[in-house]
Amino acid sequence: MPHDHSHLPAFGPGRHLLSVQQFDRSSLDQLFSLADLVTPIAERQSVCTVLDGAVLGSLFFEPSTRTRLSFESAFLRLGGEVTTTTGFTFSSMAKGESIEDTSRVVSGYSDVLVVRHPDEGSVAQFASASTVPVLNAGDGAGEHPSQALLDVYTLTRELGARGEVIDQSTIAVVGDLRYGRTVHSLMKLLALAEGLSFQLFSPDGLELPDEIADFVRARGHRVRFCDSVVEAVTGAEVVYATRVQRERMTEEAHAGVRGSLLNRAMLEEAGNTGIIIMHPLPRDSRHDSYDLSGDVDDLPGLAIFHQTDNGLKVRMALFLTALGCSADSVRATLKQRPWSARLDWDA
Repeated sequence: MPHDHSHLPAFGPGRHLLSVQQFDRSSLDQLFSLADLVTPIAERQSVCTVLDGAVLGSLFFEPSTRTRLSFESAFLRLGGEVTTTTGFTFSSMAKGESIEDTSRVVSGYSDVLVVRHPDEGSVAQFASASTVPVLNAGDGAGEHPSQALLDVYTLTRELGARGEVIDQSTIAVVGDLRYGRTVHSLMKLLALAEGLSFQLFSPDGLELPDEIADFVRARGHRVRFCDSVVEAVTGAEVVYATRVQRERMTEEAHAGVRGSLLNRAMLEEAGNTGIIIMHPLPRDSRHDSYDLSGDVDDLPGLAIFHQTDNGLKVRMALFLTALGCSADSVRATLKQRPWSARLDWDA
């Protein structure tokens, strides 16, 4: 079940990032300002060497494509170097080595670690033995703080482009709300805003844990459980859809979830085809996958690929913060790129 991480110190130089509860509104704004600063680097307009000589240890004991590559690309674009391992098979843990021993050894090779593990609480256990900052890249059904940070960054920028702010907005969250760690972290982080209304829908057995709903309500927000996706998205400025976490379910339970989670017809029925559409990805595009349908991809509010692009910026900002790099140090090592990565279809 979700844990209370309010006892953790605020995220900053030399600190682990284990939970979104390590942020307040002020520190969140500071991180987002740093993400804005590195945007030209993330978009390959400029080159930066502020992390020249620094080494990232990238440890993913659970399958990942986007998160792993995003973290590693973010570090490389700041001028650092990356060492990586994936899965248990190629780890000394397959030989029975403890998390603590692995952490102590690997942290001796690195300046910062990014860790994903399938068991909730294991990243914190890893951090307890590390001699360098550890960034949580997902721990089982627990938290995924960097995903929540990039989601709120994206949401803030998407609303801002419409002349709106996050405070007082209505946010629909649909899909797997029980096992979806992105939802748990997102709702905790959004609780830093003011006067939000959450409209939730999930299939039977995949309801939001009471602890998360109670956490949000205790901070003055409204939580309403809806009987359908259409009801959830009606009147909302944003919809956050999540895939069913079949890897955390029995086959019998998963067999009861079929069809489309969210499609164009549902948004049309709700009269809300202009809604901002978000999804943490990956999206299951197979038939009857019960996920976000591809028929919404040409709607004006689709933001799922803005999220992945913004993930680079936010994770760059996390590395800079953990390693104590100031905005001035970033600016001092900027230079124009001498090459082009632009695709030219007419060549």
